[in-house]
Amino acid sequence: MKHVILTFLFVIALGLLSCTENGAKEMFETAQFEEQQNNQVHAKQLYEAIIKDYPNSEYAKEASERLDQLSQSK
Repeated sequence: MKHVILTFLFVIALGLLSCTENGAKEMFETAQFEEQQNNQVHAKQLYEAIIKDYPNSEYAKEASERLDQLSQSK
C-alpha cells in the first residue's frame, strides 16, 4: 500500500511539473504576441508574471531578457 501511495504522489508531481512548463510557455507566447501588437505594457506585465510565478522555468530567464530589452528601447 505504501508503494502505491508513493507512486501516486510521484505521478501527480510529474503532472504538476508538466503543467507549470505549459503555463509558462503559454504566457511567454502571449507576451510575444502582445509585443508584436505594440502592447508593451501588457507584454511587460506577462513577462513579470512569468518571472514571479514560474521562476525555475526556462521561460523565466527569457522573460527577464525581454524585460531588459523592452526597458532599454524606451
